[in-house]
Amino acid sequence: MTTMALVTGKPAPKRRQPRSRSVPLTVIVWALAGYFLLPLVWLAISSTKDNGDLFSTFGFAFGSKFALFDNLAALSTQDGGVFWRWMLNTLIYAGVSAIGAAFIATAAGYALAKYRFPGRGVIFYGIFAAIMIPTTALALPTYLLFAQVGLTNTMFAIILPSLVSPFGVFLMTVYAQDSVDQSLLEAARIDGAGELRIFFQVGLRLLAPGFVTVILFALVATWNNYFLPLIMLNSSDLYPVTVGLAQWQTASSSGGGGSQALFSSVITGSLVSVIPLIIAFLYLQKYWQSGLSTGGVKG
Repeated sequence: MTTMALVTGKPAPKRRQPRSRSVPLTVIVWALAGYFLLPLVWLAISSTKDNGDLFSTFGFAFGSKFALFDNLAALSTQDGGVFWRWMLNTLIYAGVSAIGAAFIATAAGYALAKYRFPGRGVIFYGIFAAIMIPTTALALPTYLLFAQVGLTNTMFAIILPSLVSPFGVFLMTVYAQDSVDQSLLEAARIDGAGELRIFFQVGLRLLAPGFVTVILFALVATWNNYFLPLIMLNSSDLYPVTVGLAQWQTASSSGGGGSQALFSSVITGSLVSVIPLIIAFLYLQKYWQSGLSTGGVKG
């Protein structure tokens, strides 16, 4: 018996045992982390090598010279500095599409969750079915449709299709069902607020974490989109960074003069192209995590 038990005559409280760690689960988590991070590590290391070290040293070993700044200078002057034009195009495509898709998905999800109207179930299950259709399967019909109205080889050819996010609508519908209390909407109606005012001043604020989540999904999807810009655009000044770097990669693989230098620009450009996504995720993750925490508490 412990001293406390002798004094009080009551058994001492049991100490909480520390949680045991699952060794297999820990190994799996570290293996998955390595699977996702190793390509990024290789990309970062390779961007610091000059052309000679790039093809003569081990992939995860640094070269004899730190050539990152030289590679950035070469990237900025390659083909008249068109890479930064591609980056600007990608920022426009991804930024406008992400915000627009998130707003449309939030409005549609709010309506499906909080209003009852004929055909609501059909629309909801139609959206659910649209999630199952690969986006590449819709690229060619979208091209034919845009060609008829003369919108190919324009920024609208990339932005308009990216505004439609069936998964975002489904996500916001499920999120709005639990996040927006019906009593708040009824109280706002009693106070004389219209439906649009209720949505913007009540519903949209409560749905902000879900809104940011859809922005992240749409931002990544549009930023990494390759096939749609490939078939929609034929002017290099309108290319996003994915298509532009792929064109350089094809040219470097042809084995012509200066192909090694072009391959170095592809690697350095790939590293630069992922930095905005990392910054966006790190900045927006606090809103995303707060949304997950709110959903966990309400559940």
